[in-house]
Formats: sequence, C-alpha cells, structure tokens
Amino acid sequence: MIGAPRRPSKTLHSTFIEVGRLRVHHMQAGRGSAVVFIHGLGSSGYMEWRHNMQAAAAKHRVFAPDLPGYGRTEKPRARYTIPYFARFVERYLENRGIRSAALVGASLGGRVVLEVALERPRLVRKLVLVNTLGLGMPKVRMPQVAYGLVSIPRVGEAVMRLTRDALRWASPAMVRRVASRYAGVSVDMERTMDDTYLENLREMYAAEGFSNAYLSTVRSLVNPKALLAGGHHDVTKRLNELKIPVQLIWGADDPLFPVAHAARAHSLIERSRLSVIEGAGHTPQAERPEEFNRVLNQFLDR
Repeated sequence: MIGAPRRPSKTLHSTFIEVGRLRVHHMQAGRGSAVVFIHGLGSSGYMEWRHNMQAAAAKHRVFAPDLPGYGRTEKPRARYTIPYFARFVERYLENRGIRSAALVGASLGGRVVLEVALERPRLVRKLVLVNTLGLGMPKVRMPQVAYGLVSIPRVGEAVMRLTRDALRWASPAMVRRVASRYAGVSVDMERTMDDTYLENLREMYAAEGFSNAYLSTVRSLVNPKALLAGGHHDVTKRLNELKIPVQLIWGADDPLFPVAHAARAHSLIERSRLSVIEGAGHTPQAERPEEFNRVLNQFLDR
C-alpha cells in the first residue's frame, strides 16, 4: 500500500493498494455508506466514472477500482472472465473492510456486479445496473461484428496493434467520430470523450499486458454459446433471486443492449426501478451526467 491511510473527504484520491498479490489502482473519496463503482470493457474506474464519483461522495464513501488488466491495475497472465472479475470485486471489498456495499456497474461491469449479487448476496446492499450485459441477446450490429473479429486468433492481436497506433496518430475529432458509431452517442462527443479521457485511453492501450487482458475478456464473452440467445452470460432467469433494491439506468439509444432488456429485467426484479435517459447511448453516465447523477443519488439516498 502506498503511504498512510488518508482521512476520507469529498476530494477524489488516486492511490495504489495490494489486493492479494495484485497491485490495484483505485479512486476513493467521501464518508458514509460504501458505494463501489465497477467499470466496463476497455475502460477504468477513473475514466468510466469521472463525472459521477464526486457527486456521490457528497453523502457516501465511494470507491472505483480498475479491474485486473485495465487502467493502471496490474495485468497478470490470466483468463479474464466474469467469475474472475467477480472474485476480484469480492476480494477488493474485503481488502477495504467493506461488509456490504451499493454496487454500481456499467455494461460488462454491470454483469460483474450482478454475479456478485447473485453468488454473494450478503455483500450487496443495493445494486445499480447501467446498460448492462447479460439481460438479453445483444443486437447484431457493427459493434458485435467488430467484437467477433477481435475474438479471432491473430486477427484480434492485429486489430489491437492497429487501434493502439491509431490512437497515437489520429486526430481527436477522428477518434470521437469512430467511437460515436459504436456507442450510440447522440450528444456532444467533445464532452463525452474529452482530451483527458483520450489521453488516458492512449495510456491504457500502450500499457504492457492490456492487449492480452482485453482480448482474453472479449474471447470469454464472444463465442458461439454466448452469441446464441445470450449463452451462459444471460442471467435473466435468475433475476427473481434478487431481493435487494435495484436501480436500472439505461441510455435510450444504446446500439448494444436495447431498452427492452432493461424493461424485461425491471418486470422480473421485485424491488427495482427503471430510469431511461433520453439522448444517451451506451454510456449515460458520461453522456448525460447531470441526469444520471440525479437518478443515482436519489436511489442511493433512499
């Protein structure tokens, strides 16, 4: 662990800790009940939740770790799967002395926190699912085709090298234009992917081990079983097991996971609420942060 423990405050702190043998980077701030934010594929805690943690820290003790293989956390040789990430979240909670938390997860991170809630329910006080994987079969559009290509041996490695190089030479405007096609973003991309975000993205793609971690994750998700009716990643049949308060927050224009996924999950979870954010795609937490934060904080404060 780096340095002595800091007194909690509303100011976000970026620190490294040891979780088992893994050197983990995380963000933390605030006082009160614990809220843990889990990012999605190809992201990090400090990138995914940069517009949201400060607002939540006004009344809560907030944490946002970078999952193994992502952000500034170590990138070991491992099979990066949903159960692997879920076990990491459990160890992280134990390391921080958190007996029960509100877990907030986006996309892949949503599926990871669902795994924790279903397998270790005592650890989860509340659950927030943001445009989450595993609640139905994704639409077969350009993003699915791209992930399918990345899952092919050698092709995926070539794509990752090309992406890393393109992030170095492509203009910010070009990067934002390409990204908007995949995320269904319908708002100002200069805000959604500002210069700091792009700088962090370049840093992550250049990091040793990131490419292997990303490809391992995608290949655990995109396979024939997963593509046919959601495969083993679809947990729709288990949603009635959730007895805790659940908030679903969905971007109305998500090209990956349509609002119908959220509506069906809402109908199956007894203590759930659904908020659809108009004018947002796959990342409402970044595209419409004010509205997202209002919904999130109302739920956390209840």
